[in-house]
Amino acid sequence: MTTVLELTDVSLVRNGTRILDSVSWTVDSDDRWVILGPNGAGKTSLLQVAAAFLHPSSGTARVLDDTLGRVDVFELRPRIGFASTAMARRIPPQEKVLDVVMTAAYSVTGRWNEDYEGYDLERAREVLGDWKLDHLESRRFGDLSDGEQKRVQIARSVMTDPELLLLDEPAASLDLGAREELLGLLGGYASAPEAPGIVMVTHHVEEIPVGFTHALLLANGGVAAAGPIDEVLVSDTLSDVFGLRLDVQNSDGRFLARAA
Repeated sequence: MTTVLELTDVSLVRNGTRILDSVSWTVDSDDRWVILGPNGAGKTSLLQVAAAFLHPSSGTARVLDDTLGRVDVFELRPRIGFASTAMARRIPPQEKVLDVVMTAAYSVTGRWNEDYEGYDLERAREVLGDWKLDHLESRRFGDLSDGEQKRVQIARSVMTDPELLLLDEPAASLDLGAREELLGLLGGYASAPEAPGIVMVTHHVEEIPVGFTHALLLANGGVAAAGPIDEVLVSDTLSDVFGLRLDVQNSDGRFLARAA
């Protein structure tokens, strides 16, 4: 087990607004973290710091043993798998699914003049099969359903066998069937011993796959609670964070929350 992410008193200020406030948090290679909190709590900004897309205004962020501000992020980012709606918008809609995944080898989002090796093609097809997308490899990314696009993004994010995997709301906007299919695949991946440390942002406890081990709750840019998932995702704690009396249930590793 190694530490893949370590934040110490990290604050982030943008245009005079404090988005993150003195966040201290550690993720180890065998951890599977979920981040929850109200809108505007700083969840996506925290994930962007972890992905080396944002630098802290103060404090220290160490990602894969490198300190942000003292490392070439263009060398660091290929070691991090990252899937988000913002990333999806950067993928050319006419790009073929196979190329969407394969271009992760160069950390680009569209084919240009890169020189890919046979291994890259083989690996891209392997992960497409793992995420049940191999039948779509010749389809245009822009022609896929939301659920298919979400899975393609995740396949792309694991293409290079990352040391840290970051997922920003991977199940958002999916219908029930697509959500459950995706969560089943994510749960299987998260439970595999060879999987990297994983951090996933979500708005809903129902979207947490089986196999996740820890939870971080954010409120007003700060850490409201953090620790083993069964200890953090309980009625009293979530009620305090969301300002509403909630009843939280856990059934065989899947969570459900409703107003009490």
